Amino acid sequence: MFSRKSVGKNSYIAERGVVSRLILNVLCGNCSVRDALLKFPKNVEDSSIITAWHALSHYEADEELKGKDSVYKDVQHDFLEFIAFSLRDNKDLPVNIINSYKVYYKDMPIADNKTFNGKIKKFLRFLNIK
Repeated sequence: MFSRKSVGKNSYIAERGVVSRLILNVLCGNCSVRDALLKFPKNVEDSSIITAWHALSHYEADEELKGKDSVYKDVQHDFLEFIAFSLRDNKDLPVNIINSYKVYYKDMPIADNKTFNGKIKKFLRFLNIK
């Protein structure tokens, strides 16, 4: 999971920039959601980055609904764009957005590769994706 300790918000600037570019690449069609999720920074504790990971996961999960409802598709696109621009500008995501995704944190398949349990989770994630 996201376990690396960092000192202050400024330590996340580069990681937020990476995540912002990944999300924008997905929205522009230059990158699949799966590829973007796999390229997310590992072992961070920045709630905004963790929330962005979950929002992008949900974006992919709602693909069928977006195909049926163009308004919903536009709302999701705008939401991810908001997240990307907030991270690009090194702004924390609003607390209400972060809190709405916290219920999913325990199920996050981005594992800490340094522990045995983390390696098992990574392997299981690999099996589910292929």
